[in-house]
Amino acid sequence: MNTSTLSVRVGHSIKKRLEKLAKSTGRSRAFLAAQAIDEYLEVNEWQVAGINKAIRSLNAGKGVPHEKVMQWVKSWGTKKERPMPRA
Repeated sequence: MNTSTLSVRVGHSIKKRLEKLAKSTGRSRAFLAAQAIDEYLEVNEWQVAGINKAIRSLNAGKGVPHEKVMQWVKSWGTKKERPMPRA
């Protein structure tokens, strides 16, 4: 794996927690920090991509008007429950 060094400032309590976890898992602090950063990026990149996709969809006119969504939600659990609105 091609790696490079990154310095990060963390609070004392975070550093102590990281040291404790590293000791109890037999991993280095650097390994655990790199793993945590990777997992953070995975989640946030996925979320931002989804938001951007939704914005592009809305900009293309594929949104469902708020009023239609509210009518659908208000119908939940009634005898005349409406089908989910589609764009």
